[in-house]
Amino acid sequence: MRFDEAYSGNVFIKSHPIYDEAQAVIYGMPMDWTVSYRPGSRFGPQRIREVSIGLEEYSPYLDRDLEEVKYFDAGDIPLPFGNPQRSLDEIEKFVTQLLADGKVPVGMGGEHLVSWPVMKAVAEKYPDLAIIHMDAHTDLRESYEGEALSHSTPIRKIANHIGPKNVYSFGIRSGMKEEFVWAKENGMHISKFEVLEPLKGVLPTLAGRPVYVTIDIDVLDPAHAPGTGTVDAGGITSRELLASIHAIAGSDVNVVGFDLVEVAPIYDSSEQTANTASKLIREMLLGWVK
Repeated sequence: MRFDEAYSGNVFIKSHPIYDEAQAVIYGMPMDWTVSYRPGSRFGPQRIREVSIGLEEYSPYLDRDLEEVKYFDAGDIPLPFGNPQRSLDEIEKFVTQLLADGKVPVGMGGEHLVSWPVMKAVAEKYPDLAIIHMDAHTDLRESYEGEALSHSTPIRKIANHIGPKNVYSFGIRSGMKEEFVWAKENGMHISKFEVLEPLKGVLPTLAGRPVYVTIDIDVLDPAHAPGTGTVDAGGITSRELLASIHAIAGSDVNVVGFDLVEVAPIYDSSEQTANTASKLIREMLLGWVK
């Protein structure tokens, strides 16, 4: 993919036209080849861009305007339909180039498996990396029905890669018993059901460290985000998720990359899920890209 000219399709609101001048790069990962329930998240990145036009450019939460952050929208990564391994390889190659160019990667999924090659690439650049993971699901399986490449495996993969003690999951309310046992036995941090308060307790321990943040939109209750592949009742509110983003922004952690995944527009005729996702990305851009 070329970075010397602006993406010709829909772009996230106020994206900067020149790659070389950008601090961060937004990109889509339109893959849902391994979903176990409802497909459609490959259409998430484009719809999030399209509805972002309805956003205000100013954040009253952070007292910042999108004019203050230079980010380039590189469009969606071209991925080979139905081929998970080649798709993951293409994502890792793409993000490795962004990191080499000194950019903060800002990914939009796509199923959650797409976060694995991104986190792997970021860990290569930042050996002391910690992961903050917000999700309804543990995503700690080694495989799903015998398939190691599954959207239920990315957190297990990165935990094995950088060490479970460097992975912090929040909002978890679904998973196999064996996943919770594995996390506990291996020193991984899992906070069930809530995000904001346990996150506030952890952030001081991560001060100064490079952190990658991955957010599955289904951490929100289906009342707030029905447009996702695997809805799970009992989630947090959009207000709590926004407050969690702002807590990270006000901390001393060094966010070196982030993503928002699993928006599946087809299941939400109201488009509240895509609209919420675009606002969350606005707040992450303003709060985390320094």
